[in-house]
Amino acid sequence: MTITGIAVYPVRPRWILVRVDTERSSGWGEAIVPKRLASVRAAVGELGRVLHGADENRIEEIATRCRQGAFFRGGPVLSTAAAAIEQALWDIKARRFGVPVWELLGGRVRERVRVYAWIGGDRPSEVVEAARLRLEQGFSVVKMNATAEFDQIETTAAVDEVIARVAALREAFGTRLDLALDFHGRVHRPMLRPLLRELEPYRLLWVEEPLAPGHESLLGELRGATRIATGERLCSRWEFRELLHGGAVDILQPDVSLTGLFELEKICRMAECYDVPVIPHCPNGPVSLAASLQVAGCCAGIPMLEQSLGLHYNTGYAGAGSAEPQEYLRDPAPLRPVDGYLPVPEGPGLGIELDPGALERGHTEHVLPDPQWRLPDGRLTEW
Repeated sequence: MTITGIAVYPVRPRWILVRVDTERSSGWGEAIVPKRLASVRAAVGELGRVLHGADENRIEEIATRCRQGAFFRGGPVLSTAAAAIEQALWDIKARRFGVPVWELLGGRVRERVRVYAWIGGDRPSEVVEAARLRLEQGFSVVKMNATAEFDQIETTAAVDEVIARVAALREAFGTRLDLALDFHGRVHRPMLRPLLRELEPYRLLWVEEPLAPGHESLLGELRGATRIATGERLCSRWEFRELLHGGAVDILQPDVSLTGLFELEKICRMAECYDVPVIPHCPNGPVSLAASLQVAGCCAGIPMLEQSLGLHYNTGYAGAGSAEPQEYLRDPAPLRPVDGYLPVPEGPGLGIELDPGALERGHTEHVLPDPQWRLPDGRLTEW
């Protein structure tokens, strides 16, 4: 049976769902890069033209065609379009056999997956009360942004603000709460070592994206007591191979909506050879989370997983309208955390059933604006 069509469904608050139709069935994937919605839609459409009539069963061949078939390759827009299509094809294939995707990738290695929750927003504030709410919801791990705008050489007061937020959480919750800190590529090289040195006593689970993409070769300078995590903006196992060979990264964070489902599984297997855990990046929608859970179900090297329940982006971010991932499901149970864990999906395919009515109600063509964060003197800085 062959591919007959591919369609894009943007839904609030910022999620890009992709449906692949074949002669006998349909499956769902999810793309990201919502600030470039038109480009992602065009990339999905172009790949749909190329793949029309392709054998739906030849997933690996199709993924290779999507990423390499036009000679030029790489980049987030093409990668996310290819990843969404590939996820949908796995959904179709596993449904045909009546099993979850993890059953086709070696079988289940766990019953549930520990997940963590966000607090604090883009410019972190009121983190103690936000963390208290997360504890009440059953989470024992939270992550927050370390800083807002941050200059190449920052003030002592700005550094003190970072430390004070972390200290306040430790003082309030002790070791009941595990904490990760996302630098989001906002902190520049001259400020990193002073910050990491002062953060060491607070025993963070990890520091995420301490440097912006393109500076991976410098990560080795940061080796110390604090674990370094990165990878959410990388697209393939070749890029992750360089991180592993360098030995400077303690945790990999690939995103299934950039890598694709099977590529994520391959990255996990490769990381096992270096004794490096994978904690997939997933502040995304329901299909991306379901696809990540499929890989976590069959890969023991994933100790926990990101998810977007209650994420600040879900509450009308940039005027896009509010929504939670479970709102788009016929049955929200597969993506509802219990005591800080998500179950490994039991249902066929990706293990979720999207609600057509909810998709129609949630449809949006809103395009997220570029943040354009600026320093006090007017220079653009990393968001």
